[in-house]
Amino acid sequence: MSAPLLAVNGLKKHFAVRGSRRGGAAGFVRAVDGVSFEIARGETLSLVGESGCGKSTVGRAVLRLSDITAGEILLDGQRIDDLSASEFRPLRRRMQVVFQDPFSSLNPRLRIKDTLAEPIRNFGLATSGADLRKAIAELLDTVRLPHDAMDRFPHEFSGGQRQRIGIARALAAKPDLIICDEAVSALDVSVKAQIVNLLQDLQRELGLALLFISHDLAIVEHMTHRVAVMYLGKIVETARKREIFASPKHPYTFALLSAVPVPEPGNTRTRIVLRGDVPSPINPPQGCRFNTRCPYAFDRCRAEEPQLRPLGEAQWAACHLHDLPAAENPLR
Repeated sequence: MSAPLLAVNGLKKHFAVRGSRRGGAAGFVRAVDGVSFEIARGETLSLVGESGCGKSTVGRAVLRLSDITAGEILLDGQRIDDLSASEFRPLRRRMQVVFQDPFSSLNPRLRIKDTLAEPIRNFGLATSGADLRKAIAELLDTVRLPHDAMDRFPHEFSGGQRQRIGIARALAAKPDLIICDEAVSALDVSVKAQIVNLLQDLQRELGLALLFISHDLAIVEHMTHRVAVMYLGKIVETARKREIFASPKHPYTFALLSAVPVPEPGNTRTRIVLRGDVPSPINPPQGCRFNTRCPYAFDRCRAEEPQLRPLGEAQWAACHLHDLPAAENPLR
């Protein structure tokens, strides 16, 4: 079996909370607290969960947009989290990002040709002005935009067109991995489908790997290969798409899936409404972090933190319920 393109091992990112005028730390926000996953070449891994669970922080850490507290990030088997800026620069080309808001992520003072030219120049991917213009035209073809778009400004495009420009900018560096951070959540439903289909086409054509960060499970089901479910800074379940949607093994995953709209008219689904609020990442609960909201929590859940473990073919979950006899496990 070939090595994964991206491997994340025990990733932690804690933010200090200032508690006095002298700047002393009153505690730490454990935004990401021990996350591990892999992404193969040409694969899509979707990272899902409620807002504030740490999904985007994971993406920023992988991109080296913020330093990590602990753990390892490996690209093609090479550790990259401890590289200096100059050492990491040649590798930055291989990982690009598409942001959530297609308007604020584009410089309003730059024409589209200048926005797309920037990464090409930065990484020395064009040797002349003619090569640069040809590369920009090819990028616009790739994302299904007309060539005359290169001479226009971001405000002259719709939201969906601007997101196509954001995708083209990410492709300009010829990356192996693109991190899509809520890349379709700000778009209308019809436009959302077009962008998802475009990403899938590009993945097939270019062999891209995608880390797709989202809270929209309907979109995730349409485009992903595997899913990792996050709750309060930790991954609580990971599996292939088919297993996650057909047979989830964690109560939190059950609750998320129960909120997905049913596409067939007349069909119904029992909605699981979680009680209480998400605990503070400054002071997470003892034991399982989901125990304060889990309808099935018992004494062990409040005392001992469960670890991710295999519960089927390519399916892992962190839940003590699976140690109970089958007749007593509500998830079976």
